[in-house]
Amino acid sequence: MITVEKVTIATVAERAGVSRQTVSNVINTPEVVRAETRERVRAAITSLGYRVNQAARQMRTGRSRLIAVRIESGSDGINGSVLDRFLHGLTDAATLAGYRVMLYTAADDADEIATYDDLLTAHDLDGFVLTSTHHGDPRTSWLAARDVPFVTFGRPWGAPDTHSWVDVDNDAGTLAATKHLLKAGHRRIGFLGWPRGSGVGDARRTGWAAAMTAAGLDVTGLSVAVIDGVDSGAEAAGRFPDDLTAVVCASDSLALGALRALPGRAVIGFDDTAVAHAIGLTSVSQPLAEAAARCMHLLTELLDGRAPATSTQLLLPPSLVVRQTA
Repeated sequence: MITVEKVTIATVAERAGVSRQTVSNVINTPEVVRAETRERVRAAITSLGYRVNQAARQMRTGRSRLIAVRIESGSDGINGSVLDRFLHGLTDAATLAGYRVMLYTAADDADEIATYDDLLTAHDLDGFVLTSTHHGDPRTSWLAARDVPFVTFGRPWGAPDTHSWVDVDNDAGTLAATKHLLKAGHRRIGFLGWPRGSGVGDARRTGWAAAMTAAGLDVTGLSVAVIDGVDSGAEAAGRFPDDLTAVVCASDSLALGALRALPGRAVIGFDDTAVAHAIGLTSVSQPLAEAAARCMHLLTELLDGRAPATSTQLLLPPSLVVRQTA
């Protein structure tokens, strides 16, 4: 009979060459451990297959170690992958912190709030990570009124910063994309985006407009808005002036449409999806794994009573991935 030795914190500590307390800190309070040591301990945890004893931990803390996040349907199978990558990162970060992630679906804000009520009753959840924040978002106030811990991936868009959030600097992304085109000699650069009122979409348009204005260029007639999608993007791109030489887009889906409708023009997308990799589309990449890890860290601070007296807001910089289209 083959016996398998139980992996404990002591086993991980020995493998990583640290104390048991350091291993415990990496699991429960990673911010107090140096980054190099943290990575060494996490590598040992992974290689040994160590798992936190959730039953014992729940008895000790009185918590379920279970958090929930909404999974959204991808409208065209392209941009939906962005939140998929965020969820993957969140699950990784939650596992390292000794939490499990429950996924749920909802048709709209009202349906999601009703789901909160059901989940909190049925599963004794510790908290939520919210995505797709927007103007007038009622979800945060509902959770806050009931003292349910949560953080958001996305800022509150016009509402006061009363809760902790992590977001990507959308303005900076399209600003960098437009500057790249300007440096390449383009002067008639259009923006293909979403109808006004979307916080993310408006921010992405702002970055493009700021770069164009700073270069002394007129943006009149160079911005076209449409519902997200490849076909809609292709149709909308046909409305640009004939002398347009380049387009910055609010998504990779719109960029694919622009490539179809405007052959020979430089095109830049946003989100750096797998499709962008496959076809050589220059695109703005979001640091989704880092955003997920930061969200999880902020949530565990709340749950452990270690959060600062005021809410924390983190704005992460995106990066431009240059390929063949621009």
